[in-house]
Amino acid sequence: MPTPELKSPLSSKLPSHSAPLVWFLTSANSPIGLSLSRHLLANGDCVAAGVLQADFEKDEERSADFRAFVEEAKGREDWGTRLRVVALDVRVIGQCQSAIAEAIDGFGRVDVLFCCTSEAVVGTIEELAQSPGTLSLIRDQFETNFFGPVNIIKATLPYFRSKRNGHIILLTAITGHLGTPGLGIYCASQWAIEGYCDSLAYEIAPFNIKMTIVQPNMEINVLTNKITSVPPLPEYCPSVNPAPLSRDILSGLLDRLDGSEEPTIGDQLSSPDIQSLYAPLAPQMKERLVAETVYAVAAVGGHDNPPARHIVGFEGVASVKEKLKTVSEELEDFVEVSAAADIERMKEEEEEA
Repeated sequence: MPTPELKSPLSSKLPSHSAPLVWFLTSANSPIGLSLSRHLLANGDCVAAGVLQADFEKDEERSADFRAFVEEAKGREDWGTRLRVVALDVRVIGQCQSAIAEAIDGFGRVDVLFCCTSEAVVGTIEELAQSPGTLSLIRDQFETNFFGPVNIIKATLPYFRSKRNGHIILLTAITGHLGTPGLGIYCASQWAIEGYCDSLAYEIAPFNIKMTIVQPNMEINVLTNKITSVPPLPEYCPSVNPAPLSRDILSGLLDRLDGSEEPTIGDQLSSPDIQSLYAPLAPQMKERLVAETVYAVAAVGGHDNPPARHIVGFEGVASVKEKLKTVSEELEDFVEVSAAADIERMKEEEEEA
């Protein structure tokens, strides 16, 4: 049975584009990528669907969902001609270049690049420093969440620049503003890629290339992508450490989602070994979880004057506002005790002396 068309849970003030667009999605078999692909095809757009072959083969549930979607697209009027699946590992610059070239060859152009590849490493800073294995996860986190978007953006920029048009949309989370205990490295990768893209936006503006950062709640990205947990240290056990660590919050949430009488899935996050898993989300739950984010991305994509940053959801906006309020208060205190150095004036005084 075909999945029902996506409907926005809320009315949106964002405009809808009129002409069909060609989208390139970096992780089309993720719940967000899958839902967005279906939404775009239903609205007449074309989709180059990037898929990481290794994860596609290992994760049977995602493989089944994506294969069902591809079969659905083939069976619906003109969907099949507007969907092109391309192999893509964003951590490899050569694959990024070939995937973009394949999309342009298939559709004649690319209008919107949507970077939505992500994973989360769960563990405190000390826990991630326990062994070579846990330390390697830090690099892996940045390879996927930072260097992955960097690679695909670099592969796309020469084409966008040559046609003097294009739109890059980066999916992060409000963790790009807010530090979260137990997700320090994940937050660091989000802050890093946002700083990169904020700077990039100024550099590419003269070429009529737009940049938008979309920030949903943290749960959107964490619960719809791979979660990897490192062995916990006893010093950070809830009985001796009052910090509300993400491991404990996620463990309880995963157990409730699993629905088992005995905790099973959540326990994996407290295993003495490195564990990787996907949240056990039912198809309808996935769709409801990502619906507002998908609608926002589809609404801003390809417009002449898109927002530079779009925070999705009331809770996310409220959290960021509270953070900005705190920062503003800190800046006021800082101004009272700061003494800025005027380099030019110091130079003039030295010359006069």
